[in-house]
Amino acid sequence: MGLSARNRLKGTITEIKEGVVTAIVSVDIGEGKIISSSITMDSVKSLNLKVGKEVLAVIKASNVMIGTDWKLSYVNTQRT
Repeated sequence: MGLSARNRLKGTITEIKEGVVTAIVSVDIGEGKIISSSITMDSVKSLNLKVGKEVLAVIKASNVMIGTDWKLSYVNTQRT
């Protein structure tokens, strides 16, 4: 499988919290770091996801923002 996304993290599924339509899948990516993803229940079933299965977490974002001044960031988000 080829992907344009460069942020790929190999890990192991540690938990799947199933809902009616979506599930939260938690993945241990090493050193005690866990990331979670919300995916459809159809995807959980079609990918045959189970706790203990090795998977690849692919992170694709159009941008990532970094903030250092929480007070300033909070004020900016309150503008109308």
